Amino acid sequence: MKRYRQFEPVVISELKTKEWTHPEHNHNHYELIFIVDGAGTHVINGNAVPYKNDSIFFIGPEEHHYFEIKEETHFIYLKFTDTYIYRSRNGAGTEIQQLEYLIKSRETHHAGFSLAAKDSPIVRSLFNVIALLKSDPFANQDLIWNQLVSIVTLLMRNMPELQTHNNRNSDLQAMFCYIHKNIYHPDLLRSEIMAPHFNLATDYLGAYFKRHVGLTLRMYIHQYRRALIQQRMTAGKMILKEIAEEFGLTDVSHLTKIMKKKI
Repeated sequence: MKRYRQFEPVVISELKTKEWTHPEHNHNHYELIFIVDGAGTHVINGNAVPYKNDSIFFIGPEEHHYFEIKEETHFIYLKFTDTYIYRSRNGAGTEIQQLEYLIKSRETHHAGFSLAAKDSPIVRSLFNVIALLKSDPFANQDLIWNQLVSIVTLLMRNMPELQTHNNRNSDLQAMFCYIHKNIYHPDLLRSEIMAPHFNLATDYLGAYFKRHVGLTLRMYIHQYRRALIQQRMTAGKMILKEIAEEFGLTDVSHLTKIMKKKI
């Protein structure tokens, strides 16, 4: 399978075509894809999803995809890497947390996003602004980021909390959504807090999660939190104390124990 590699932190491309010429592929970056107009099918990880005007897809490095075009289609792509996401200390906080949530909630963006009628023209306008910045994305990084943050905010408020994907239990999907949203608030991830949220007994929650996921709840939370912390450490834009505070940890030594701990 072909793999496209992007070395720039952010790239914008715009394409209008009647025929898709790329093979099935994956890449080393994230892609927000907006369908300005047209119709066809987006095939992602072997699943066929119809698209039309104002369809939005969010693709990560682990996905492989291609398009089948039925009507001439106008695409706008915003492509960005982890380097772009974590490039600035000013980007830490809610903005990155919301983007991380979208990145992790793959079942949602595989099928595209269904926007409320009032939000569709706003998202279209934001992507039109992004297209206007394509001639010099490096000089326009901050402007592009502002548009991305606005789009993410709109997608977040349109994203369903529950989904059924293949044979996945909808209650389990709700648990994933809950964990991904609250990974920065450890007090909300305790079993005695989570269990009532899903109408489960505290003692049953862990067994339910382990049976369906193959990992203990504690292990999943640890691995996800550790991956997010590692991204911030690799970016080198935040000191350890700031990272610890973002994830609700008591101090830097607590953070260090999490990074060293093997479960």
